[in-house]
Amino acid sequence: MSRRCMMLTCALLALLALGAVQVEGTSSCTIVPRSEWKAKASECNQRLNLPVRYVIVSHTAGSTCNSPALCEQQARNVQYYHMHSLGWCDVGYNFLIGEDGLVYEGRGWKTKGAHTGATWNPISIGISFMGNYMERVPPSRAIRAAQNLLTCGVELGALTRNYEVKGHRDVQQTLSPGDQLYALLRKWPHYRE
Repeated sequence: MSRRCMMLTCALLALLALGAVQVEGTSSCTIVPRSEWKAKASECNQRLNLPVRYVIVSHTAGSTCNSPALCEQQARNVQYYHMHSLGWCDVGYNFLIGEDGLVYEGRGWKTKGAHTGATWNPISIGISFMGNYMERVPPSRAIRAAQNLLTCGVELGALTRNYEVKGHRDVQQTLSPGDQLYALLRKWPHYRE
């Protein structure tokens, strides 16, 4: 096998190893499924009444990750903490955003999250950036991934066309999603305080 062929084969295998899948019928929705990041089985059974109007953006305030392997591990860490320390039925967020520019499926579009309390969980999708964004913003690839996810939510009928984005601190007393991410979030077109 030639060196060029070996490099192409390695590149193809690396792309396959990412585990990212294209959601059928959408152009903007690439999500790493739970099976790829080796999530534990969910014990959740409360469904969301779709489409929802609100998206709540938070940060995990934990470690960052900038490669698929590290982000898969971080998603497992968040799930473990939520299930074993907090006693929840699964990871609390509907989706997690990695600094690798990928979206990781949490509870997904159809299952009620545990991200923002009893008032907001039944009427919103919760997305959380993996990391702490008090002092810095996520890289642009992570921001693009989150914005593409929202476009996908509209395309799939999971979000209303006039959806509103809110920072976690807009609806609960918390520092989340971090000062720097919050300042950036306030510039998004669908942001509403």
